[in-house]
Amino acid sequence: MNVSNLLKYCALSMAISAAIAPSAYAVTPDDQLVIGMSMDNLLSLDPASASGLDVVGVNSNLYDMLVELAPKDASQISPAVAKNWTISEDGTHITFQLRDDVTFHSGNKLTAQDVAWSLQRVLKLNLALASTWKTYGFSADNVEQAIQATDDYTLEITLPEKTDPKLILYTLGSSPSAFIIDKKEALKHEKNGDLAHAWLTTNVAGSGPFELKDWRAKDRVLMNRFDDYWRTPSEMKRIVMRHMTESQSLRLMLERGDIDVAMGMSIPDIEALKKDDDVRTEADIRGTLYYVAVSMKDPKFSNKKVREAVRYLIDYQGINDSIMPNYGVLHQRPVKLGLPATLPEPGYALNIEKAKTLLAEAGYPDGFKTSIRVLSQLPFINIATSVQSTLAQAGINAEIITGTGNQVYGAMRERNFEMLVGRGGGGIEPHPHSNLRSLVYNPDNSDEAKLTNFQGWRTAFYSPEINTLIETALLEKDAQKQIKMYQDVQNLYDTQIGAIFPISQMVDTVLLRTDVKHYEGHQAATTRLREVTKER
Repeated sequence: MNVSNLLKYCALSMAISAAIAPSAYAVTPDDQLVIGMSMDNLLSLDPASASGLDVVGVNSNLYDMLVELAPKDASQISPAVAKNWTISEDGTHITFQLRDDVTFHSGNKLTAQDVAWSLQRVLKLNLALASTWKTYGFSADNVEQAIQATDDYTLEITLPEKTDPKLILYTLGSSPSAFIIDKKEALKHEKNGDLAHAWLTTNVAGSGPFELKDWRAKDRVLMNRFDDYWRTPSEMKRIVMRHMTESQSLRLMLERGDIDVAMGMSIPDIEALKKDDDVRTEADIRGTLYYVAVSMKDPKFSNKKVREAVRYLIDYQGINDSIMPNYGVLHQRPVKLGLPATLPEPGYALNIEKAKTLLAEAGYPDGFKTSIRVLSQLPFINIATSVQSTLAQAGINAEIITGTGNQVYGAMRERNFEMLVGRGGGGIEPHPHSNLRSLVYNPDNSDEAKLTNFQGWRTAFYSPEINTLIETALLEKDAQKQIKMYQDVQNLYDTQIGAIFPISQMVDTVLLRTDVKHYEGHQAATTRLREVTKER
């Protein structure tokens, strides 16, 4: 090897090391995007079970969808694998015409049979992400008839129950369950009739712009460019996502160019980097809500007066002023900001004396002991600490229990918690039903129902009156009447003192090196990196 080639080889080796080694001081390679982020809640890659924003951001680059929602206006639906679609006059059928030039990473052609199987397995496996489809009337028993490939490039969806067909399109463009799986490749790894669930937990059978090279839990995700992608292949040859939870480490590495993108940083570090000419911020308001939840299976919180007392024991303004800048904006309604049906803020505020009076009336004049489950990361842990402090002022002694996403939200899905600080509540689709279905709706409160993707069910909040109103509003054709119904739901939820208290609507603040171009965060968390470039 001559000197010139040796120097080139050494330079390349140093660049690759910079992408994956925490102690490296070189800038990232020109053709690799390196992202620092927390992967605490990245537990599975299977589209049938992998809920959470982190996995959506990963899978959006490994899989394709039938349609895509515009990054800044999720009400705009664009073609993807489906080149066009039609809705029948009665709104009960949606027919999709698929592209014929899409190839999976395996080399298999993507057909309508793959799309139908991918959606059918969500209902057949009946894991967390089946819940959304169940609200539209789909079930394991009817899904093969309801979702069919009529030929290789035509897919027909027949709605089992009347609903707004636009909601189906929004779900197909945003839900983690709507990624299209390579049926032939996946079924090679099926075991005991699991429809390849075990294999797809840690492996990918997609057609997206990148292929999964390596995933090490709580360590890193490596994706390589898929050169046969049906769109123009990405200029980035590799995406490197590194598990980083320390904000100061993220700040330091972003400042010196060891990473290109940083997510989940603390407020002081974000504010400091706003003064750095080599760094820029991008903030997107999402429909997801930060909240405090209580379990109505717990006798204390089944008492309406106790729930009302808790509502008065949250310092909403203080939390939003001191903890939530760059994370969220004050919002106390179960329907996200910006929709015609969203009511003005109710103005809940910290009121210790009122809370003490309510606790005394409920039979707890001296308060009680409880626990708050929370992720051990920002801003969740700071919200929990604030709530712990204000609860104590009324005599409620709350122990904070920290854990991973599986430990915190897993306990919630099992209805085995007392209090919890979390983030969720739908809001991906630009429709009130998206939030209300996730946060409020609970058609079957039995333990056996296992409606684990409904936070109404998780908290055991059950209101037949609200359920009926949500179901009726969904089918209302008159826009003004529909808006009024959704406003009535919000007022009823306030009156009945629901089990979830929204605090703030999520703001996703991402920091990037200024040489990173065409990065566009997505309201639905389906941030696609295929168009990212670097200008140096």
